Amino acid sequence: MTDILILTHVDYCPPGHLASVLQAQQLDFTVLRADLGELDGYDLDRPRAVALMGGPMSVNDALPWIGAEIDAIRHFIRRDIPIIGHCLGGQLIARALGAAVHRMPYTEAGWQPLVRRDKHNPSPWLAHLPSEFPVFQWHGDTFALPDGAEWLLSSPWCPNQAFAWGDKVLALQGHPEMTAPLIEDWLRDWSHLLDETQASQQGLNQMLADLPAKVAALNAVAEGFYRHWLSLAFGKPEVRRVV
Repeated sequence: MTDILILTHVDYCPPGHLASVLQAQQLDFTVLRADLGELDGYDLDRPRAVALMGGPMSVNDALPWIGAEIDAIRHFIRRDIPIIGHCLGGQLIARALGAAVHRMPYTEAGWQPLVRRDKHNPSPWLAHLPSEFPVFQWHGDTFALPDGAEWLLSSPWCPNQAFAWGDKVLALQGHPEMTAPLIEDWLRDWSHLLDETQASQQGLNQMLADLPAKVAALNAVAEGFYRHWLSLAFGKPEVRRVV
């Protein structure tokens, strides 16, 4: 076991760029498939930092492992260790903190502009970011803000794109962890689920246009999140840029 735990929920939502960042820092990490019951028997007092990745399921689905993962997240929150959630992972954090997660009337997909909502109390999670920037999205559920949460980001189609809770928890609705191969795989396998006539969804060509430049900018966004997450856990210096 290692001091960094990453929970995944399906094979096509891996740690992505997060794994590259950790490998560049020569930090070992453990990846467990929560949906396969791999949290069973795991020592929840071991990790010093936890990341939760995405998945196609809903927090509201009647799946036994979802309740077990939410219980584990509550344990991590009580331990006051740094936690970062991506899409489904962010929704699981919201539920663990007592907030609702609900279906939107549309799917938000593609490169969507996010706007910072922390101007009156700047968040250290967003210290590396301009007032507006794009993040790759693909979700049909969204979270409400838990009591005591700090609203951080919004998009035109999803007001609650991110929140911080306390000083060590970050929940994200989008997918900053994406890599170019991962986006290409998703669009090859799942583009039939998209409807570009919907204003909340970009078309396939629009998502793929200038992909290397878009992903490079996305990686910089992600690295800022991960830099702060790691510094809270280990006091590490600035994360090295992954190229």
